[in-house]
Amino acid sequence: MADYVFPFEKLEVWKLSKNFATKIYKNTENFPNEEKFGLVSQLRRAAVSVASNLAEGSSRKSKKDQAHFSQIAYSSLMEVLCQLEIAKDIGYISENDLQDLRSDASKIAYMINSLRRSQTC
Repeated sequence: MADYVFPFEKLEVWKLSKNFATKIYKNTENFPNEEKFGLVSQLRRAAVSVASNLAEGSSRKSKKDQAHFSQIAYSSLMEVLCQLEIAKDIGYISENDLQDLRSDASKIAYMINSLRRSQTC
């Protein structure tokens, strides 16, 4: 018997968001210990929130509810970008790592916006 695939697991944007969260975890592994409960925690929670809100939104019956969770996912993504810029300015991540993560975030943002538009029609 094949395992059941939940609707959110079929979303390409969810898959990219999950991978993005994993990259955030890996990029924050070497942040200073004093940032464990600061920037590291904030970045990780916000990155996980992107994928989590896409998953939660996919379970909602109304398009309005689905769009609401897509908006929250997008907002969390913007929070991650802000925090990555701060982390780069402080010297916790390199310009190359920042650009790699920004590239991923741009793709995810575009896909979330497309998803949200389809939910408001």
